[in-house]
Amino acid sequence: MPVRVMSEGAGSNSHLPTHLTKIPISLINTSTDCSDKMVKGMVVHKGPLVSLMTDNCILKTVIKEEDSQQNTPSINMVIMGDLAKHFNQAVSQGDVMMVSGFTVGKSPTVHKDKFHPFNLLLSGDDACIYVFRQRPPPDPGSSLTVKRSYDISTEVSRETKAPKYTYVRLADLKPKVVVNVYGVVVFFKQPFKTCGTDYCTSLKIIDQSNQMICCTIFREKLEDHPEIFQKGDIIRMHRVKTHSFKESITLINTYGFSVVTFDGEVGEVVAPRTSSRSFHFDQEDRRIVEELRSWATKQGIVSTVPKIPLSAVQPNVFFDLTCQLLAKAPMDSTCTLLRVWDGTRCPHSLVRVIVERDDIEGPVSFSPERERLIANILIFDNHVDFAKQLKPGDFLRIYNIRAIPDSSKVPGLIAAPSGGVETLSFHLHGGTSYGRGIRVLPESSRDVQSLKRAFQALLENDDLNDSTMLEIRSTPPEYPRGAKDVESRTERLCHHDTQLVTLSELKRSDPGRVHHVRVQLRSYEPLRLHQTLKLYCSKCLSMQDVPDDELVAGIFNEGSRDSRRCIPPLWMRSGRVSIPTGSLGSWKGDLSVHLPRTLLCEAKNKTLLFVKGSSLEETCRLASNYKNIIPVRSSGGHMTLHDLSAPFLFRGRKRYYGCRRCSKAAVRDPCTAGGQQIDVKIIAEALGVQLLQFVLLMKLELQDATDTLEVFLWKDAELFFKVSAEEAAANQEAQNSVRQTMDSLCPPGGSTGGRPWLDLCLSTYRGEDDEGNHRTCYQICHTAIIQPPSSQSDPSPAGQRSSLQNV
Repeated sequence: MPVRVMSEGAGSNSHLPTHLTKIPISLINTSTDCSDKMVKGMVVHKGPLVSLMTDNCILKTVIKEEDSQQNTPSINMVIMGDLAKHFNQAVSQGDVMMVSGFTVGKSPTVHKDKFHPFNLLLSGDDACIYVFRQRPPPDPGSSLTVKRSYDISTEVSRETKAPKYTYVRLADLKPKVVVNVYGVVVFFKQPFKTCGTDYCTSLKIIDQSNQMICCTIFREKLEDHPEIFQKGDIIRMHRVKTHSFKESITLINTYGFSVVTFDGEVGEVVAPRTSSRSFHFDQEDRRIVEELRSWATKQGIVSTVPKIPLSAVQPNVFFDLTCQLLAKAPMDSTCTLLRVWDGTRCPHSLVRVIVERDDIEGPVSFSPERERLIANILIFDNHVDFAKQLKPGDFLRIYNIRAIPDSSKVPGLIAAPSGGVETLSFHLHGGTSYGRGIRVLPESSRDVQSLKRAFQALLENDDLNDSTMLEIRSTPPEYPRGAKDVESRTERLCHHDTQLVTLSELKRSDPGRVHHVRVQLRSYEPLRLHQTLKLYCSKCLSMQDVPDDELVAGIFNEGSRDSRRCIPPLWMRSGRVSIPTGSLGSWKGDLSVHLPRTLLCEAKNKTLLFVKGSSLEETCRLASNYKNIIPVRSSGGHMTLHDLSAPFLFRGRKRYYGCRRCSKAAVRDPCTAGGQQIDVKIIAEALGVQLLQFVLLMKLELQDATDTLEVFLWKDAELFFKVSAEEAAANQEAQNSVRQTMDSLCPPGGSTGGRPWLDLCLSTYRGEDDEGNHRTCYQICHTAIIQPPSSQSDPSPAGQRSSLQNV
């Protein structure tokens, strides 16, 4: 068995081969002697199992040393063959393991993922993976095992036939089973970014069995994490897997995971909090929530002490604050200023922060009466990214703020009031210790309703007799219809005779129409622009990510291991070519190649080559000297193409992919149509490959004075950016052009108000989401970016300074 599960604890290393020596990840390179070495690390990302031809497969994962320093990079691990199948079944994200029998190769994606410059490659009988867990209990058929007769991959709505869920008490959990649980939250951390693509939520829960359990949730999207606002909230989790760690049971989300939370206050409405559009909730759930609320209150888990308002803050304390965001401004890349209020006045003098007026999102200044009620909170490090998503007007709970006395001594950042009075400043430090973080509260929250009542009572005072503070929003000033003096960064290329509409009007209209809008770009996804490239099949209409180089390199390496003699077709001539090393006039080794006889007769021996047994790196080097390179492998003594997860054709720096679903790939002569110029389409048709098209796909969030709207940029993305997707896949200049365009429309860290206006044509249509629900979708069409003149590339002359605002 290539993957071995070991018991954790005393003597757990006694089952490991004694000749193996542990090597730190930081010391791994291609000159490392791997014969007697092993690497230990925790799985921080686990990719999908990808099936290849000839019943083979490949899997990519990322591991990181548990006790490593923050600057020690994670390392990619590429697993192939039967080992990948066993790994996929036996190992989960968060597991700790040791690997041996690996080889080391260069990482082709080190500049993208910023991980270790080398990969660990595992395949064959010599490779072995040791996973450290406690032994499973002797009775795997225990009655505590959850049994369900419904499909665990989906939740059902209230309107459909409700399934019966079984919930296990926390004290009755056994290792290595998938269960459903209820619990009361006694500790939690806000979601934080992991080394991979996921966010992680860490929490502890308890139930009437008085057993406390740690839970770890990995989800790629923030909205898929549980909405926990305070200690005492009730949480329900479906399909979590139990693991044994340090003689304790822990819970980790698994396939089909879903989560719902509830307010833990007795007497409050039992309202589920979830981002899921469909979920199961019935009277039995209501009964469980009410019982947990009553029990938690009697145990003192739900705190009856009110949140600390600004009026009760004292120096040198840590506190949680429920407040409304009025304005914000970036200080630098590691710090953001939030201006908030909660309707009370801090009894201590507060610092005043100097910021650029143009950087402020929201009102630049307030009346002296209102300024006395506003607190400046400095947000640091990992919380800055989340602060960028906040909108003035949001209601927030900020956890673990520190009140620091006499912090006005920080030079150049904070201005103290005159008179030498000791001041307080409020800091949210980096990290997630003690639950440190920020959470946006929903309008329905009882704390938000309480704040609104306090604000209203305050604003009815003669000194504050307007509702400005309650009407704070992050949308920019309304763009006047028909205005000609405001420059737009885009132009509509359509001939539709339609009037401008606001986003709120657009969202009320019926689908199937075209609209013109004037908006700003609030945000976009993905932030890593290389992920905007997709592969699209015009036949089956499928869309997929472009495979990364680790996956492709693994497919090539697997194909090169078959050294059996391959009989080429009769229309081929065989030979060998030298491999360029990259330096001028330098060649290294040679490869077996085949070319059509017709090209050889026409002295076109550099037009097209079939190359067998080459690595990805060798294929790329050959492609710089030959017009068309088709990589092939041996299968049962016959020549065949690689699995179509890898490119089937290389033309210089460009790579071309085929659809695995629609292709009937086989090695055939592409030169049978005599006299025709050989191009990509002719080669694909000859090989029976359904050619995939490179496309650009982005999701943009637009805004105007009335609303926000998420739209797609896809079919007309090349028109919009004036860059072809195929060029962007191979050309760094094209990629830079797309990045510069997005930076100009949505400057990193810049204020929303200073972003350019965009004239867009939007089409509306009905579509389905991942759960099969129908919804209205919006897409940008018939619109192109206007490139600014080069003379305007630096509008701020030397010596010009922005005005400063003391807030």
